[in-house]
Amino acid sequence: MLIDAHCHLDFPDFAADRKAVFERARDAGVQRFVVPGTTRARFADVLALGRRDDVEVCLGLHPYFMDAHREADLEALAQRLDDHPELVAVGECGIDARFEATLDDQWRLFDAQLRLAKARRLPVVIHCVQANDKVAKRLRQLDLPAGGLLHAFAGSPEQARRFLDLGFTLGLGGAVTFERAKRLRRAVASLPDDGYALETDSPDMPLAGHQGERNEPARVAEVCHVVAELRGQSLDEVAANSTATARRLFRLEGR
Repeated sequence: MLIDAHCHLDFPDFAADRKAVFERARDAGVQRFVVPGTTRARFADVLALGRRDDVEVCLGLHPYFMDAHREADLEALAQRLDDHPELVAVGECGIDARFEATLDDQWRLFDAQLRLAKARRLPVVIHCVQANDKVAKRLRQLDLPAGGLLHAFAGSPEQARRFLDLGFTLGLGGAVTFERAKRLRRAVASLPDDGYALETDSPDMPLAGHQGERNEPARVAEVCHVVAELRGQSLDEVAANSTATARRLFRLEGR
């Protein structure tokens, strides 16, 4: 069994064929899905998906959508975390250093969400682009009790070890399928068996050979194949390790 540890199945990209997307995923061996929220406006759709037996959900305020966020959204997020004990994490939140004009506001929003997660002993799902070292430093300062997922990790073996030492899991997706991603591929080969969870970031983060196409959870099976090759392990071994790690991180035992 595979779990897609990060997919945005609430997005309008799937409105026309969401049922078929789930069916294709199941046919590929993907039987569970973790869907993170990105903006307050999408919270209701994420929570609605969470009513499915095969979907787990988390809520957060994503740094890519800074123009959509308002001060009151943090209070709304805190309230939903309290009202919905089924939520498995806070996120997607984080830092995207490509957008320098909003960086100060990103850090304030990120820090507030990390504190919400710490107070509730929930893991965090982190979007981190061109900011691995700074984010790792902040996570070390806060010492979050439940760790979290470094979604779409694309760093070095040294950066990977830093996050692992802080109790975080690395999300591996489409980026690992590109041969040019040599530094990331070295990191993937060096990870402990319990250090990663496979994901797609659907509808984004397309795999090699699928550029320009909508991504979907069925392709986590292709990610599994590449990770197995990089690690010199069998498909079954990588799938089992990733699934066990995702289940532990998001506390899915008994769900």
